[in-house]
Amino acid sequence: MNNGKHQTTPWWQGKKGEYLVAIQFLILIIFIVLPVWNPGDDALLKQHTGLIRLITLALCGTTALVLGGLGSHNLKKYVTPLPYPVDHSELVQTGIYSLVRHPLYSSQLVAGFGWAVYTLSVSHLILLAAAFFFFNYKAGKEEGWLTERHPEYREYSRRVRKFIPWIY
Repeated sequence: MNNGKHQTTPWWQGKKGEYLVAIQFLILIIFIVLPVWNPGDDALLKQHTGLIRLITLALCGTTALVLGGLGSHNLKKYVTPLPYPVDHSELVQTGIYSLVRHPLYSSQLVAGFGWAVYTLSVSHLILLAAAFFFFNYKAGKEEGWLTERHPEYREYSRRVRKFIPWIY
C-alpha cells in the first residue's frame, strides 16, 4: 500500500510466470512469421527428400497432437496457461505424464521440429534450438514450484524424463 492506494505488480513481474507465457507466445509468433531460409536451396535435394520430409511432418504433427491432447486431457482441471500450479492441483503421474513430465512443451518442440525438417529451414531450426533452451528454463521454474507444492515431485522427476521419453 502506498498513500492508501493498492499497488499492483506489473504482469511481466508476476510471481506465477506471466512473463514466461508472454515469451512463449512471442516465440510462437516469430516461428509462424519467420521466413524459411535454406542456404543451400538445392532443388535436387528437395526432390529426393520430399517423401521423407512429408513423412517427418506427418509423424511430428501426429506426435505433437498426441502429446498436447493427452497432456491437456490428463491434467483436466489443473490446466493453466501459467507455469505456476493452481491452488487445488494434485501431482499427475499417470497417462502421458508417466512417460514425459512436460508433454505440452514437448508437443510444441516436436511440431516445430517437424516444420523445420519439412521446409528444410535453417532459420526455423535455429529458433527451435532457442525455444528448446527457453522451455528447459521454463520447465525448471515450474518444477521448482511443483516441488514446493508436491514434495513427491522430486522422486517423480528422477523416474520420468522431461521432454523426450527415456532420453531427456
